[in-house]
Amino acid sequence: MSKGAVFAREERTWRDPDSGLRVRQVTDHPSIHHHPFFFVPAYDAAMRRLVIVSYRSGKPQIFFEDRASGELVQATARDDLAPWSIYPSPDGRFVYFTAATGAWRIDLGSLQEELLAEFGDVEMREKGMVGAAMGTTALSASGRWWAIPVKAGPVSRFVLIDTENRTSEIFLERDTIGHPQFCPDDDDLILYAGPLTDRVWVTDRSGKKNRRAYEREDRMQWVTHETWLPGRRAIAFVDWPRGMRLIDLETGAASWLTRFPAWHAAADARGERFVCDTNFPDRGLHVIALNGVAGDGITPLCRSEATSEGAHWAGPFPYNDGPVAVEARQHTHPHPRFSPDGSRVVFTSDRTGHAQVYEVELERGAT
Repeated sequence: MSKGAVFAREERTWRDPDSGLRVRQVTDHPSIHHHPFFFVPAYDAAMRRLVIVSYRSGKPQIFFEDRASGELVQATARDDLAPWSIYPSPDGRFVYFTAATGAWRIDLGSLQEELLAEFGDVEMREKGMVGAAMGTTALSASGRWWAIPVKAGPVSRFVLIDTENRTSEIFLERDTIGHPQFCPDDDDLILYAGPLTDRVWVTDRSGKKNRRAYEREDRMQWVTHETWLPGRRAIAFVDWPRGMRLIDLETGAASWLTRFPAWHAAADARGERFVCDTNFPDRGLHVIALNGVAGDGITPLCRSEATSEGAHWAGPFPYNDGPVAVEARQHTHPHPRFSPDGSRVVFTSDRTGHAQVYEVELERGAT
């Protein structure tokens, strides 16, 4: 399998037995597949392509579904791709990714790859399967700025790449930096996860306005899976397993969004609702409406039937006394994400024995 290889449509569809919504399985090869992480877009803004990672060649590679034809196209053929680093540009032209110790982008039209920065003799990511160990990166809403945490010995360097001028600089150093996310309404505001006991931080692109956005209440509180709420300059996070809370960045106040036990949750482009998966127990995927018009604002979407590895999620916060080794392969988690137009949700499930990419349509259209 090589760069540019084209694979015929693999989809199959059915109705979810609980909600009646149409579910489409996008990939069907007996290997690992997943979409980008739950706070990373899987589609370009115009929804011409759905970007995924496929291991069908034996190594993780960037693929995309051409939504007009349904064909799957292999975009990379590398031995060193960091699969959770991928970030599609809003205009649909590029996918940004890290590989080995470099920062790259690929033009999805020509499949030409371009090295934007080389980080030298570094580890790149922390050890493990979760948090900063995943190696996620952040692209600004304009597509101009790309932020990458780079593990280098005892410190994590926050590197900012100007994608227009092809320059890079270190703008912040600290003990750990994970899950970076640009504010969707401000290219100069970046959310990131600090230590697991002190997670929610924000900074500007200069690093001079680095500050804690939320301090957990006590040693029992499990703060996780933080993400932006578009249009509000506010950060939502999961207070596991008690529900979700919202931090107003102007006042610092944290209010409850819902008491529903969301696991990974991300807002739609308008900031009107969240989609989430669930665990312990797995209750499937749900939409949480912020206006609460339907009962508690909770609407079931479909079953995920993913194995959702991570036994530590079934107990109390495990990290107070330092790192804990966990078995939590991320491709076993659904990580649901709205499409840009809000018409569907993409998710991953290993329900068939291999992780595949799925979409669930939010309206009951024709089969």
